Amino acid sequence: MLLQNKIVVISGIGPGLGIKLAIEAAREGARGVVVAARSDDKLVDAERRIAELGTGCEVLRCATDITDRAQCDRLAAEATERFGRIDALVNSAYFHGDMDHASSANLDSWPAVLDTNLLGTLKLVQAVIPQMKRQRAGAIVNINTMAARVVPPLGEAGYAASKGALAVASKFLAKELGPDGIRVNSVHMGWMWGAPVEGYMRWQAEQSGTTVDALVEQIASQIPLRRIPPDEECARAALFMVSDYASVVTGATLDVNGGHYMP
Repeated sequence: MLLQNKIVVISGIGPGLGIKLAIEAAREGARGVVVAARSDDKLVDAERRIAELGTGCEVLRCATDITDRAQCDRLAAEATERFGRIDALVNSAYFHGDMDHASSANLDSWPAVLDTNLLGTLKLVQAVIPQMKRQRAGAIVNINTMAARVVPPLGEAGYAASKGALAVASKFLAKELGPDGIRVNSVHMGWMWGAPVEGYMRWQAEQSGTTVDALVEQIASQIPLRRIPPDEECARAALFMVSDYASVVTGATLDVNGGHYMP
């Protein structure tokens, strides 16, 4: 199994990619999964769904606001106390903010986006570094977005800027932490079929007077694989990057998009 006996921390547990990362980590043999989100009800749901798999994976729920360094430190301490180590961190927590354009955005709204997507992610990374250094091993993957690779027509300037900054920071982390046996990589997600995109499609269909099926067909026609990848398949790609199969991969960027864009 991809993550046999690993202890995996996953932030941003929610109805989309976050919950699928937790489920797939358990399915791939993780001994323990530490789930983090602001809302405890999402963590309870994740624990239930992992238990239903019957894999024996232990779940530690940590209600955490990653913009608060003290809460990040508490998560790392609780994970270490419970499991004795932290093998992997998957940073999936994010705040999208407005659908805006750089030329006309309300820049006063950008700090909140940066506070979660860049600074909050780095706070959680810094919180787990001491334990990973003690182990002389660890893997971190930062979930990123296609909006930081190609300019989307709808306008996501603030979100993309925050994720672009995270992509650069990830390379610095890889360079700095490599001598301690810690790997850091980025995974840029494209369209992912799951609850968030389903909700967006319903809204867009109402706004444009069309159907969800028509919108899906239009997007899928632009993807060489001719389908919008589901959340769980995208989650597996991210988890590969924290597995031992990627043991010599660090400072890399993996595009997970069915071939939709090829920078």
